[in-house]
Amino acid sequence: MSTQIIITLPDEIYQRAERFARLANRDVASILVDTIQLSIPPVSGDISDLETVSVLSDEQVLVLTELQMESEQDARLSEMLDRQQSGTLTEGDRSELQTLMQVYQEGLLRKATALNEAVKRGLIEPLS
Repeated sequence: MSTQIIITLPDEIYQRAERFARLANRDVASILVDTIQLSIPPVSGDISDLETVSVLSDEQVLVLTELQMESEQDARLSEMLDRQQSGTLTEGDRSELQTLMQVYQEGLLRKATALNEAVKRGLIEPLS
């Protein structure tokens, strides 16, 4: 299933996409779809159950600013990254690494959003 949308692109961005499409012998729309697909990481389904940070209480926002990956997951992620660096990852390891990276990235995004909200509310000072 597909959803059709209409977007307005800056001329420079459209021209870049158009030049790339000609170079790749493809249409501009398929180039833009691929670019968006590769640019936006997948988000797990349970993320949609989370409340938007802007509606959380000050206390809840501050708790999120301290968000950390679980220590067992963090240790396993480090181990998987070491294996990747050394070239010893198995196919199963790759899948596990991808899952752990998704958990890490989602947590990091949630924490960054909370930090932004905390600064907006004056709960913490912005970083200099």
